[in-house]
Amino acid sequence: MKQENSFRPLLLSALLISLAFWSILSGPAQAQELRIATSYKLMTLDPHYANLNENTSLLSHIYERLVYQDERLDLKPGLAVSWRATSGTQWQFKLRENVRFHDGSPFTADDVAYTIARIRDFLNSPSGGFRSYVSEIKAVSAPDPLTVVIDTNGNVPNLPLAFSSIFVMHRPGQGFQATEELNAGSPPVGTGPYKFESWSSGEMLKLTRNDDYWGGRPAWSEVTFRIIENPAARVAALATGDVDVADAIPARDVASLKQRGARIESVTAARVNFLQFDVERETLPGVTSKSGEQIPNPFKNPLVRRALAMATDRGIMVDKILAGYGTAAIQVFPGGLPGASSNLKPEDPNYDEAKALLTKAGFPNGFNVVLAGPSGRYPGDGESLQAIAQSWARIGVAVQPTAFPFSVFNTKRASGDFAAWYGGTSGETVDIILHALLASPNPERGTGALNFGHYRNQAFDAMLAKAESIQEGPERNKALAEATDFVMADQPIIPLYHFHHIVGFGPRIGSYVMHPRGWTTAMQTLPTTE
Repeated sequence: MKQENSFRPLLLSALLISLAFWSILSGPAQAQELRIATSYKLMTLDPHYANLNENTSLLSHIYERLVYQDERLDLKPGLAVSWRATSGTQWQFKLRENVRFHDGSPFTADDVAYTIARIRDFLNSPSGGFRSYVSEIKAVSAPDPLTVVIDTNGNVPNLPLAFSSIFVMHRPGQGFQATEELNAGSPPVGTGPYKFESWSSGEMLKLTRNDDYWGGRPAWSEVTFRIIENPAARVAALATGDVDVADAIPARDVASLKQRGARIESVTAARVNFLQFDVERETLPGVTSKSGEQIPNPFKNPLVRRALAMATDRGIMVDKILAGYGTAAIQVFPGGLPGASSNLKPEDPNYDEAKALLTKAGFPNGFNVVLAGPSGRYPGDGESLQAIAQSWARIGVAVQPTAFPFSVFNTKRASGDFAAWYGGTSGETVDIILHALLASPNPERGTGALNFGHYRNQAFDAMLAKAESIQEGPERNKALAEATDFVMADQPIIPLYHFHHIVGFGPRIGSYVMHPRGWTTAMQTLPTTE
């Protein structure tokens, strides 16, 4: 299995990282267009509507955050130059001077207050959108144009981290901008290094350079994102020179691309891909006995969930499907990162013990299940469904793998069309993923936004809440690791792997800085110098 350091950018100079982030011009003086083939299908121009990587990645050219999470996942100044807790329930953020939106208006504390209010009080986003990040904010005030004071309902020690995920929008003359208004052609206005030019949903996003960007003149005069969801088509576009950069390269295509002169960068993703079950309903679509009769929901029983986890061969997925560009997962974050448990280690499948657990749970002959997943969304997604089907067949569970384009899959999953499915998520820290994926769904608290299986465990909720109330540091990390140990013993999900983000680029690109969050941006891309 190919091993790679989770934070390969440590090998890069601090200067290069800084240049990639701030987009300082370091390429040729003449105007250049950057062409990127991306797997990310931008679904909306509303930066607050859905907490999905395609929005985060592509809209980060237009909008910016108060706080930036760098390639080491450390917090760095963004639109805020500093922040501090002034009490147990209050934070103060000092904003950057001389920042202007694309329409020329100055960036002020009023824009931050508007952004928080829009997310918290106005939008009705699927799965809550970004509401969980601001749910504990009680009040926002602006003592002066460059100071924001935030009062919280309780101790929220991780508030600066929350703002590393929230794009700041410009306050309009009155009211709130609606999602429909933005998608209908009202140009999005941010403070970012690139301005919006045009958008064809599911096909293309075009940007132009913001020559007045506060962080310095961006390297590219124009940026065109071609949305190509099919991995083979992205690889072909890069190989033929139709694009300069292609993301989400399948591991199987790395060698051939290198032979054709492309360069490859990869980094372990700060994310997890997993199987999730509906553990709430009494019966489920696509789950039957071996004779085809409907049966009670087997996933309500933790013995069944443990049996399936024990019968899942992660090694095949990592070594064969991902060609070593990944690591087997047993928890939500790769081991060694803050908050991850050192007690949990991936193990080889044990089919005999898994079969015994199924028998103990009342399913000695197994059962039938339709296992759903996206197609081309993540490296190895379709092949992983097939591999899981083969593994589970060894304990009598007959799987019918069913893959959909991600937009279709996402809609069907939210509608409850599936009994079990393959998914993936990333997060700024361990607790962000635990909060969204495994905490009990609670719209008021903003928990369980990705808990589509409706798993509920009050003891885990209490452990997680306690961990989140602790300031950043070893004590918090220990509490998060203990909460992880506790919840994974119940097997609400089956972690599969932490894949590596793989990006390929051609001769017009001088360097490309990978980010473990999986973002694909022009800011990470610097042109070749002559």
